[in-house]
Amino acid sequence: MAINGIYGNTISMASKALDFLWAKESVISDNLANVETPGYKSKYVTFEEEFQRRLKAADHDAQSVAGAINASRYQVHTSEEESSRVDGNNVNADVEIMELTRTSLQYQYLLRSVSSDISRLNTVITGQ
Repeated sequence: MAINGIYGNTISMASKALDFLWAKESVISDNLANVETPGYKSKYVTFEEEFQRRLKAADHDAQSVAGAINASRYQVHTSEEESSRVDGNNVNADVEIMELTRTSLQYQYLLRSVSSDISRLNTVITGQ
């Protein structure tokens, strides 16, 4: 029996969410690395809206939901916000650091949750 057979689509959903959070951390890190680059426009990642839309459109059977999960992708966008800086760079380091901290905590929490699920499964399988 596959692990998703035991947990439904929980592991697949967590995997997609972890991919999104990883990409978000990477984009934020790029923004911070370019905070002094003239003309640089900050980037951001979206995922939740598409994910939610696909899940709502799916039939309520596990196979359809699994397909919606697998088809969901994050997207990287360039911010169109105006810059108050003379050099045209629109990265706000304070906002980026706060968002990086929040994203890192979300990633850690989700990773611990998945790890805990797998640990419980391991306990059931081994009886220890």
